[in-house]
Amino acid sequence: MTETIAYLREFHFASVVLRLALAMLLGGCIGLERERKRRPAGFRTYMLVCLGAALTVLLSLYEYTLITGPWSALAAELGMKTDVSRFGAQVINGIGFLGAGTILVTGRQQVKGLTTAAGLWASACTGLAVGAGFYECVLIAFAMIFLSIRLFPIVDAYIQENARDINLYLEFNSMDDVSTIINQLKAQNVQIYDIDIERNRSGEQLHPSSIFSIRLNEKIPHTQLLSELAGLDCLCAIEEL
Repeated sequence: MTETIAYLREFHFASVVLRLALAMLLGGCIGLERERKRRPAGFRTYMLVCLGAALTVLLSLYEYTLITGPWSALAAELGMKTDVSRFGAQVINGIGFLGAGTILVTGRQQVKGLTTAAGLWASACTGLAVGAGFYECVLIAFAMIFLSIRLFPIVDAYIQENARDINLYLEFNSMDDVSTIINQLKAQNVQIYDIDIERNRSGEQLHPSSIFSIRLNEKIPHTQLLSELAGLDCLCAIEEL
C-alpha cells in the first residue's frame, strides 16, 4: 500500500490522470450538495474550480521537472529558478472573484452566499492538495468539508431555532401600525434592540417594512412568537431572518 501511494506521488502520466480525475470527483461531490439547494455555484462550478486548482499545481510540478531535468543546463546558464508554490498561491488569491460573485445582500438586509463562497475556496484548496499528491490530507479534508456542508446545517438550524436574539422582517399597512407591533412584542415579554424602518417607494414594495432586532426574554419557540404577530390585522408579511 505504501509503495503504491509513493508511486502515485511521482510525476508521470498515470499519476496526472489520477489526480485530475480525483479532483473532478471530489469537487463534484462537494458541489452536488449546493446544487441540491439551488445555490449560485453548484456541481459543475465546484468541479471546475477543484480541477483547475489541481491542474495549476500539476503545471508547477511540470515546470519544476523541466527546469531540473531536460532544461537544467539552460536554466543554470540563464539563472532560471522556479517556486512550485507560487501558482498555488495565485489560485488562492484568484478564487476570491468567484466567491465575491456568490455573495449577495438582499433587499431585506440578508447576506446570502457566504457558505457557497467558503465552499468554493475550500474546493480550490482541495484541488491544490490533489495536484500535489497529498492523498492522505485530501481524504481527511474532503470528509470534513462534506460533513460541514451536509450535516452541520442541521446543527446550525437547531441553534437558530433556539436562539434568543432574532431579526424579524415585517411589512405593514401604514407607519401608524408600528406602535401596534411594538406593543404586541412587549406583550410577549420581548426586548427590542433596534428597528430599521423603510418607507414604501414608488416602483418598489407596496407597503412600508421594517426589520426588528429583538431578544426573547423567555425561552419560547420562534413559531409561537410569529403566530402571535401574524394575528395582527395590520401585518401584510412576516419573516424571520
